[in-house]
Amino acid sequence: MINATLKQLSQQLTAGQVSAVELATAYLDRIDALNPALNVFITVDREKTLAEALAADARRAAGQAGLLTGVPIAHKDIFCQQGWKTSCGSKMLDNFISPYNAHVIEQCQAAGLVTLGRANMDEFAMGSSNENSFYGAVKNPWDVHAIPGGSSGGSAAAVAARLAPVATATDTGGSIRQPASHCGVTGIKPTYGVVSRFGMVAYASSLDQGGVMAQTAEDCALMLNVMAGFDERDSTSLERTREDYTRDLAQPLAGLRVGLPREYFADGLAGDVGRIIDNAVAELKKLGAEVVEVSLPNTQLSIPAYYVIAPAEASANLSRFDGVRYGHRADEYKDLVEMYEKSRAEGFGSEVKRRIMVGTYVLSHGYYDAYYIKAQKIRRLIANDFAAAFAGCDVILGPVAPTAAFNLGEKSGDPVQMYLSDIYTLSVNLAGLPAMSVPAGFADNGRPVGLQIIGNYFGEAKMLNVAHQFQQVTDWHSKAPAL
Repeated sequence: MINATLKQLSQQLTAGQVSAVELATAYLDRIDALNPALNVFITVDREKTLAEALAADARRAAGQAGLLTGVPIAHKDIFCQQGWKTSCGSKMLDNFISPYNAHVIEQCQAAGLVTLGRANMDEFAMGSSNENSFYGAVKNPWDVHAIPGGSSGGSAAAVAARLAPVATATDTGGSIRQPASHCGVTGIKPTYGVVSRFGMVAYASSLDQGGVMAQTAEDCALMLNVMAGFDERDSTSLERTREDYTRDLAQPLAGLRVGLPREYFADGLAGDVGRIIDNAVAELKKLGAEVVEVSLPNTQLSIPAYYVIAPAEASANLSRFDGVRYGHRADEYKDLVEMYEKSRAEGFGSEVKRRIMVGTYVLSHGYYDAYYIKAQKIRRLIANDFAAAFAGCDVILGPVAPTAAFNLGEKSGDPVQMYLSDIYTLSVNLAGLPAMSVPAGFADNGRPVGLQIIGNYFGEAKMLNVAHQFQQVTDWHSKAPAL
């Protein structure tokens, strides 16, 4: 049962082979057994979960169920959820119980999905390894000495360890695709604006986008049907006709033009990762895809551009956490200024402080033009690169990260080396494009490696089609760690 896909779980619930309460209980018991070692969940509340499951069973009994009613889900602890602690992995929000639901949570509840708990994450989504959480690092279920990826490491590890069949996540610079790759699950980041950011605690507002992780591309398509949609409370939410993201899954790939960016296969890509991507491309060619070479010449500039723009936006967004309205407040202080200083010094971790300081610097008088404006110009060049590439192909393929998951602590003392691990993912966020990671094999050290599929704007259905067809002829997505 724990290895079942969302479609299979839906069929079992519909047939009465299992109840929502029985399903939730099975996952909660597994969480109780494995979470102490993996540190995947920040908050689990059995009573709340079983109450939701009981309500889902009542909906099914009344004939009011949807396709996913009663299916369990884990939520990244960045989505506000009424009555649940929403910590963003930070001491700053360790005592914050959300009084309202994010749009994503509303959509999931309307579909009847049952919350299993709140998944661990890098503090305020800042990190590539999930080592920056106030609640401790998440362990990779394939190798507990390895990072799971970040910032959505808890979500990826939950699905990989079969602690949840599906999990919500967010992606600001690769935080869905990179942990999905490192944990051997499927994860999708849609086009910016397709999923509402309302109630999703902001890191970098022009880059943040909600998405999902699950075992298969079909699972991700089913969940995107639930999560996507216009929300007037989010000024960046796109008002579009609703799509069925499963509509093209069965389409053959004959005639598909696959672009391989030469910059993604240059120095820096580990040999074992490169071979896995080559093998994945070969499988797609067998399915009828045509491979063309494309160029994304400004790829190397995505790192400096991102690490100017994202911290600048973070410094503004995180200014609201001051110990006055909500969040951590220092116990002792002389005056208002000292309360601000001590509350923020105590509440934020080192990586968050680092990015706030960088962001404040690049936005300061005399440096705004020199850094922030130039970074925004590079952002436009990167978007133009993709536009030119998509003139000659339908999707772009490549690695998600230069290597498989590295060891815990290996890069935590060198922030720049940590940032470099995002080289293949950052440019997608800067351009606002959709992209996903699909399990494609295992590196020489036995750790999973994902294939990145990048689509043109609103090309989610095409990406999911490619991923689904790939998963029909491979079984990497069905493999699970021995726990």
